[in-house]
Amino acid sequence: MSSTGVRTLGKSGKHFSNWAKTYSCTPELYFEPETTEEIRQILEFAQEKGKKVKTVGCGHSPSDLACTTDFMISLVRYNKVLKVDKDKLQVTVQGGCQIEDLNETVLPANGMGFSTQGTVSQLTAAGVISTGTHGSGANFYNMSAYVVDLEIMLASGEIMRVSQTENAELLPMVCLSLGSLGVILSITFQCERAFNLHCKQYPNTVQNVLENLDTYVTSCDHFRMFWYPHTDSVVCFSSNRTKEDANAKASWFWEVLVGYHLLQILLWISSFFPKLIPVINRLHFSLFANHESEKIARSDHIFNFDCLFQQYVMEWAIPREKTGSVILELKQWVEKNQFPAHLPVELRFVKGDNIYLSPCYKQDSCYINIIMYRPFNKFIPHESYWTAYQNIVAKHGGRPHWAKDHKFTGTEFQSIYPKWKEFCEARDKLDPHGMFLNSNLERVFGMKPSNSYII
Repeated sequence: MSSTGVRTLGKSGKHFSNWAKTYSCTPELYFEPETTEEIRQILEFAQEKGKKVKTVGCGHSPSDLACTTDFMISLVRYNKVLKVDKDKLQVTVQGGCQIEDLNETVLPANGMGFSTQGTVSQLTAAGVISTGTHGSGANFYNMSAYVVDLEIMLASGEIMRVSQTENAELLPMVCLSLGSLGVILSITFQCERAFNLHCKQYPNTVQNVLENLDTYVTSCDHFRMFWYPHTDSVVCFSSNRTKEDANAKASWFWEVLVGYHLLQILLWISSFFPKLIPVINRLHFSLFANHESEKIARSDHIFNFDCLFQQYVMEWAIPREKTGSVILELKQWVEKNQFPAHLPVELRFVKGDNIYLSPCYKQDSCYINIIMYRPFNKFIPHESYWTAYQNIVAKHGGRPHWAKDHKFTGTEFQSIYPKWKEFCEARDKLDPHGMFLNSNLERVFGMKPSNSYII
């Protein structure tokens, strides 16, 4: 295809924003290739014009990780299922294939399921592994660790296969690379046989759970909990694999309809009267969390949670043994400063791995996620909360979730990632001219201090 043909394939004037509407950009050209050859031609054109290229998925990252003013490639049309191996319990897909589509059709039809998943499934396969998307479970890794094979197109147009037997030394790098090494063309995931989960929800107290944390985390397959700021209350979710049939409805009227709209309206009102937040948090806990319940459902229906509406998000992974210290310090800061922290603070637990840029590299971790909602897309002050939280987790050995807001740069990352130097050396070799960098990644790798994509 000629340069003119590639330019025609791209669109100018495309406005991109993430799901939370907190970051946006207008790339010079926006592409939705359907074939591998089209991707190669786009990269050739970018080289010819001296442009950088950012590959994006569904735009769920609550940060500027996907933003660029150069060329943007969306893999929304590069989404085929390439192979299903029932014997090995593996599925191979193109990078733009959505996890939701696999959950709803391909995996159930073949008696398979992911061993763990994140909160949402409206994510591309490439996006899930590139950012280290995780679920919760003491014996389960983040999703990048379930990659057994992938193909990546480098800036040169070369296609490199990386697996446990071919270029194996690169697997711990390319399966979580922030999109900085190339365009991920295909991924083979290791799955397991399809399963239902029996989930039990129950109220508890911060003190009780933190004092007995290891017992709670290890006594079930998947444990997570929500702490309600301005209270001593938490709601716990313990899930185990079961052979029993699913009995849960897809949605509950009060939780989905009343809970969604009531919370958004109340938080909008509280933006004018911040002192209402403690009352709202207690009310929400009383109505929706202060009771015991249980349900059995297909695994992804338990793994996934409704994110409700737009929000600011910051999430860090800390060594699991530091969980109590971090939560108590955060709780103390919120109360001392009377900051109107929204509900909930979510805690999830992930097994350590050997992936170079994984926040769980060589340590069992607790991910702690704080949010401030944006009711009806309104700006809500959150900077002091973000700064305080980052200061707390950083001193306890925390590592930020790559897809979410953080202020760390290359200098800090060198000290918290033992394999940082090795990853950077591989990145310089595979992408010597930095084609796949944007302002977010330039900050991460210590090249630029700021961005201009914030809404």
